[in-house]
This record gives sequence, C-alpha cells and structure tokens, in this order.
Amino acid sequence: MAVTGSLPKVRASELVGRGWLNTGGRDVTLVDLRGKIVILDFWTFCCINCLHVLDELRELEAEHRDVLVIVGVHSPKFAHEADPVALAAAVERYEVHHPVLDDPQLVTWSAYTARAWPTLVVIDPEGYIVAQMAGEGHAHNLEILVRDLVAEHEANGTLHRGDGPYVAPVPTSGTLRFPAKAIALPGGTFLVADAGHHSLAELAPDGETLVRRIGSGERGLADGGPHDARFSEPNGLALVPAKLRAEVGFDVLVADTVNHALRGIRLADGQVTTVAGTGEPYVVGGPDNGDDGDGSPGNVHAASFDPLTVRLSSPWDVVWSPDADAFVVAMAGNHTLWALDVRRGAIRRLAGTMNEGLLDGPADQAWLAQTSGLAVDAAGRIWLADSEVSALRHLDLDPASFGKDLREIRTESSENWSAGTVGTAVGAGLFEFGFRDGAAGQALLQHPLGVAVLPDGSIAVADTYNGAIRRYAPGADGSPGQVTTLARDLAEPSGVVVLAPREGDAPSGVELLVVESAAHRLTRIRLPKDVAGEILDAGAHRTQRPVTDVAPGPFRLDVVFTPAAGQKYDDRYGPSTRLQVSSTPPDLLLAGAGDDVDLARDLVFNPDATDGVLHVTAHAASCDSDPAIEYPACHLNAQDWGVPVRVLPGAPRGLILPLHG
Repeated sequence: MAVTGSLPKVRASELVGRGWLNTGGRDVTLVDLRGKIVILDFWTFCCINCLHVLDELRELEAEHRDVLVIVGVHSPKFAHEADPVALAAAVERYEVHHPVLDDPQLVTWSAYTARAWPTLVVIDPEGYIVAQMAGEGHAHNLEILVRDLVAEHEANGTLHRGDGPYVAPVPTSGTLRFPAKAIALPGGTFLVADAGHHSLAELAPDGETLVRRIGSGERGLADGGPHDARFSEPNGLALVPAKLRAEVGFDVLVADTVNHALRGIRLADGQVTTVAGTGEPYVVGGPDNGDDGDGSPGNVHAASFDPLTVRLSSPWDVVWSPDADAFVVAMAGNHTLWALDVRRGAIRRLAGTMNEGLLDGPADQAWLAQTSGLAVDAAGRIWLADSEVSALRHLDLDPASFGKDLREIRTESSENWSAGTVGTAVGAGLFEFGFRDGAAGQALLQHPLGVAVLPDGSIAVADTYNGAIRRYAPGADGSPGQVTTLARDLAEPSGVVVLAPREGDAPSGVELLVVESAAHRLTRIRLPKDVAGEILDAGAHRTQRPVTDVAPGPFRLDVVFTPAAGQKYDDRYGPSTRLQVSSTPPDLLLAGAGDDVDLARDLVFNPDATDGVLHVTAHAASCDSDPAIEYPACHLNAQDWGVPVRVLPGAPRGLILPLHG
C-alpha cells in the first residue's frame, strides 16, 4: 500500500547563498516575496532531469507570472558547477527566466532537506511550505496547486499581483551560441549544432565564417525549409552513410534534444524532416512505449517500434554503427542507448535499464548515466561518454543479435535478446570525479560530453567540466590502459572532430577541431604524431552532500505520495506505484533490496557497514478522478534518489522521501 499524506506545515527557511543571478544585482529575501506563490527549484546544471523540469516550468511561469515567482536554487554536484562564471553561462545557455540563487555550499539545500536533483518546494503567499516533490513530471500537479492557492489567497486578501524580482540579463550575440557538437561535411565545411540559437550552422573550412543557417532560430518543433524549420537545443550530429542517402532522403541525422526527436537534414536545400519521436518526452510506465504499465520498463529490449510513434527522452548524440546497420542514439534523459534503423523504419532500446548508475554486464542489465557522446572504432566497438558517472564506457555488440533487421526481431520470441556487453574503461560512479591521469583504473574525469576515435585507435574524450581533451589508450592484451591529457584550459569542450589531413600535407601529426561550448567557438588543436599527451594529477573529488545518519538493523523507508487535488491513483494497467531499493556497496543492506509495489519498505542496515549510498527509485501514477471525464488525463511521478548514508548506533530508524506531498 502506498504511503500518502502531507508533510508538516512549516515556515519556509530564508534563502541563503553566495549571490543571485537574474535579479539586476540585488539580493532577494522571503519578505520580498510575501504575497506571491513561490516555487523553489533545487537544480544543478549537469542534471538532465533538472533540465526537463526547467522546460516543464516554462508554461506555468508564463501563465502565472503576476502571482508566481520561481526561484532556481542552484546546488552543484560537480566542482565545475560551483564556479560562478560557469553557473552564469548555464543560466544563459538554458534560457532560465527567473531569479537563481547560487548555493555552492548547499546551505539552502540543507535547510529544505533536499535529497535529490531536482526537488521542488512550493511556498504559499504567507510564507508557509505547502508542498515538496522530487523528480520531474509534476507540471500538471503544480498547475492545480497554483490555481488553488491563487483562489484561496485572493479570497483572503493575501495574494499580491504584479511583477516579480526577475531582471533579464543583457543578451549576447555572435555566430555561435553554446554550440554542442560538430561534424565535417564532404565538401570541407563543418556543420555545427548551434544549441543556443536553436539551429544548425554550416561554417566554412576556417571554422569561423558562416555559410548558411538551417533553422529559424526560434525554439520549437517544425519541419520545412531552412528558414521555417525549428529546433530546440540540438546536440548530436551524424552523417548518413553515402549509400543510404538517396534511399532515406536526408544526409545528416540530428539529435534534437529538448524536442525529444531525431531530425533528418537534406544538405542540398536544407530541408528538415522529423525521423523519430513525437515531440513529447518518454515517460517510464507509459503504455505507448512497450512498458508494462506499472511503471516498469518491460521487455523493450525485445521489441521495436515505429520511430514516429515513440516518445524519446532527450537524445544527446547519434552515431552510425555498421555492425548494427543502424544509428545508435544516446538517450540521455533515461540513461539508455537506442538503435534507429532509418531504412526499415524501426527503433529499439540497445542498452540500459533506465536506472542511473555505473553497472557493467549484459546490455539489457547494465546501468548507464546520462549518455552524452558516441563514437565507433574500426573494430565496431561503440564508445560512450557517460557524463553523470564521469566515465568512458563501451558497448561491444553481439553479432548474433543483429543477423536480422530490427523489425524482424520484433516478431520473434526474444525474451533473452541482448545487444551485447557494456564495459567501463574509465570511471568509478555517480559521485566520484576529478582530474587524474595514469592507469585507467585510477584515472578520473569530470562530466565528459564527447568522444572521438583517433587515428591510432585510442580515444579522445571531451572532458567537459575539466576543460580538457583527454586520451584513453587501451592496454595490450586486455590490460586496463592509460589516460593522458592532450589539451587544457578549454571552455567546456563538448565535442571533438578528428580532421583528415589536408591534401598535400605531410602526415606530421593529428589535428582536432574542438567545440568549445562556453566560448561559443570551434578551436583547432594540432597534436604531435605520437599523440601521447602528458600525465597530470589535479586530484580526486567526491560530490559533497549532507550525509544521512541511519541506525544499524531494522529501518523503515517511507516514500510520501499524495495525488493532486482532483486526482486518484491510476491502476488501469496494474499497480499504480512501484519502489526499487538497492545500495552501494550491496552489503550495506542485509534485507529490503529489490522491487515491489508498496511505497513503504522495511530495510535492515548492516551493523558492520560504515557508510554507503542508498538508491531508491519510486513511481506513482494518478489520473483525474471526476467520473464525468470520459478520457481522464493521467500522470506519472518518478524519481531516483541516491542518499549518502552513515551507519551509526543511536541514529534514526526511519527516513521519509517526498515524491509528492
């Protein structure tokens, strides 16, 4: 049975941090916001779920701007995110149109007992907390709550209409604005995913001169010619193999990230078509994507779908895999890899369970974490920048799994179908990161977003938050390999293009074209012929969040979920709730790990353990409860928590996590 109810009603704590953005230089206090409905959005700019919430809040913010103030409380996970310059760039990059509190020491985060990114806290016009919710998918519930609060406090005379404290920053201009990735075109020019301009920019061979722009520059989802088509923060790009271009009708595949779509570009005239996705984000538990309906992913590895009917989840990069005879898609929003067969019109999941983390093994059981950059080497291995675990990972395809096309596999009994095996070359987990070269087993990255294969078979990594290009050289006979640094002092490099030698040039070295996203430019880097790089060590880091003390032995975990006003639990497709619990290390829990439908769980913490991370994933589905509504609107709330815990005698024997309450 689900745990329902409300959290205690308390006064909101003051907003304390290092400074404010989007306020014209002034500090904001809760007294300043009295009379307004306030939503605190605890976010960090690396987090794809946080970016989803930013998009979910845009319509609500626009509709209720005279009574509602959204305050972003930026609570960083990575060291780079604590840099105020990097935060200011992120606020501009993601078009955040509300005040943002810079909270690098997690002071306000701790005051509101946030335990997950994102967390939303709603404060009424009198300064009381009326709701707290974790994760994404709360837009409908927030709309209902804001509407009810407006009615209540307008009737009481405690609602004040008028402008809030937001002050728009001075806009910047330039050919590129937060470019994401780039590819070399056959004619010698470069095509750049110009994410900040919501378009594609074709640049001359010098990497600077604009040849043409594809896309109107307005955020949106629209097909058509180069002046009419619309994108929303496009990221990854891949050339269609030459032999397929005439057949499929386009030359470049684009990961149109915030539109949750894949788009095709015909270079001859700049025509844009949607190839996959509906424009709506994938929702775990939705029956349209082959899920079991109870919130579990189901056996989507064993089924494929019409690409234009499937909801995608923030596709971040794309690459052609000859072995799969398909494009591989890094689906950052739900921590998976997918395969798109553009000729036969089929798409299926290749790897990842939608659980966020670092777990190697069979592709259908592996855990990935915000898949962000892709490359394929000469042997067919798919290399992956897995950003939230600061890792370089790989997928080795099983040739036997790709003997038939994706549509034919759909009709077979393939319960045990697996695309291959996932492994990790560099990386330790969700909360371990840093800048350390040397043996791959102890080397560290910080939120990498791009990868490329160098001519000698080694891998170049756009180590984004370290501002560096790193190199991984596999060891001989399966040994771990070595990590070195090729270039430093770059501004959030997010993509790497390995340039072919220019005609007439002697093969004296390797030239890279690096997408410096935060510097709004492409930068050429020439490497010596041996591309060895240097060995550096700037130290290791671990995400610093408040640790929750837990008692050894029996322990009660409760996830609070209260359906919004006018809604009830949705059990049409089975149980309406689901709770998954695990731990790192696994022996932190002696009992209570696993999946079940109840949002309450009895755990047993190992008295011999000292600390670790408690992993909790909760799903709860609800629908409109009015029997007069023929087709009720239904919504799924979902959140992953990674709670750092310390096992301590005498500590509390219970933990409450608010999904929506």
